[in-house]
Amino acid sequence: MDPKDILKFCIGRGILLDGDVLNLFRDTEDVESVKLIIEKIKGATSQKIITKNLFQNKTKVNEFFLELPKENQKKLEKLKIKLGLNIEISKEVLTNVEVRPKEIQKFNIEEEFSSLKINKFNFPAGRKIEVGDFVKYFRARFSAMKKILEQHAELINLVSINKISGSRQGISLIGIVTSKKITKNKNLIFEVEDLTGKIKILVNQNKPDLYKKAEDIALDAILGFKGTGNREIFFVNDVVFPDTMLFERKNAPIEEYALFTGDLHFGSKKFLKKSFLKFIDYLNGKLPNTPEVDKIKYLFFNGDIVTGIGNYPNQERDLEIKDLEEQFSLVAELLKKIRKDISIIISPGNHDGVRLMEPQPILDEKYAWPLYTLKNVFLTPNPFLANIGVKKDFNGFKVLGYHGFSFPYYANTVSSLIEKKAMNFPEKIMEYLLKNRHLAPTHGSAQYFPSEIDAHYINEAPDIFFAGHTHKSAVSYYNNILMISSSCWEALTPYQEKFGNEPDHCKVPMFNLKTRAIKILDFEEDENN
Repeated sequence: MDPKDILKFCIGRGILLDGDVLNLFRDTEDVESVKLIIEKIKGATSQKIITKNLFQNKTKVNEFFLELPKENQKKLEKLKIKLGLNIEISKEVLTNVEVRPKEIQKFNIEEEFSSLKINKFNFPAGRKIEVGDFVKYFRARFSAMKKILEQHAELINLVSINKISGSRQGISLIGIVTSKKITKNKNLIFEVEDLTGKIKILVNQNKPDLYKKAEDIALDAILGFKGTGNREIFFVNDVVFPDTMLFERKNAPIEEYALFTGDLHFGSKKFLKKSFLKFIDYLNGKLPNTPEVDKIKYLFFNGDIVTGIGNYPNQERDLEIKDLEEQFSLVAELLKKIRKDISIIISPGNHDGVRLMEPQPILDEKYAWPLYTLKNVFLTPNPFLANIGVKKDFNGFKVLGYHGFSFPYYANTVSSLIEKKAMNFPEKIMEYLLKNRHLAPTHGSAQYFPSEIDAHYINEAPDIFFAGHTHKSAVSYYNNILMISSSCWEALTPYQEKFGNEPDHCKVPMFNLKTRAIKILDFEEDENN
């Protein structure tokens, strides 16, 4: 395809085409279909600048393709693959489902669980970490974030730091925040770096709204800055976060339910077994007046399935079961009671006997082998991405799961989150991380393996962002993204009480994929009776 032909077409209709999008179209032979798709995108979004970011709503884009004649669709298969769209749903599920042990691979995943897709993550091989690994890691993150920020229309006259000469008015920078201080005059001053150099930027205390916004800037965050200045100092008029947003809230064609829970801490003396058994009875249709249970198809457990061994000082005093393998064996016996047509998706947390360094791999087969024998259990890393509700002509709901080990850091260092006592309002932390488009923007907020693929970077906006760790139940929306924080199945421990935690117990959010209705189910029982 001649790119000039497409560019001429776009100019004639008052549309600007991003270079990345043009590259996507470059190998396509069917020029007329590409033109039609561009027209449809313009009509659906009213955008005059078509960027790769507009293709995040894959369901809507897929609809544009499906409206084309079949012969045209076939010619555009390469383009569909580049855009991450489905060519044939059943094949896609098989190629993306997580690799299972041999005894489970025999199970017919395509037939029984074709509506679930788990995205694989290639873990870096075990090796010594060097300084250069961190340099590559931050360079890769910077490049990815820069592309996102460049799409923000408010960042006008973008320049690299080394291009600033003399006094410049009305320019914008994109950089990573390397230091943050308060001056004697109570102004905020940051050192910001890009791939070309460093510069000091100042936020004046006489701009209260801007100052409050800047107070929440985390170290190592990659942001956009508008303002005026020279090579010595840059005076900020506005701060632009990369942000994460969806264009619309999708609805599934079929009524199904997804449940979200975690932090069982099985093996603890304070595990709420009676309440959890009631939950299992509910899933199996044994409680009265619960006709909806037959439509429950997905059950997410977001880490800390077991309470583990040696996770905090003197933990052994709080343990009912003091062997990690036995903890997994007995919790598997409980999960085995759940009816087999429910897909159980389990990711690890900091108590589950895997490395603390993120991304955390799936639960270790050496200890968690009993879970590997359950045919309807799918083990994922942490963080993870999964698609649920995948049907013909419907791409499903993208679920971003993260246990939330970084959450306490931001709750205790970001001004607005400190004020809100955010460990008891985890949706505020989740909103903050979505705003930064990263699950752990500050080095030190979580242990991580520095690789060129940043597992914490939010590349595409999820439909659902699911987290745990705080033991607080919360459901909220941010930029059309549904945020769900899970409660726990462990009574308050002295260790938690020490940090002022106020956990919620046995609360399970239930999401209707068709209507988007959310109901909080409560299974808390008096454990002493």
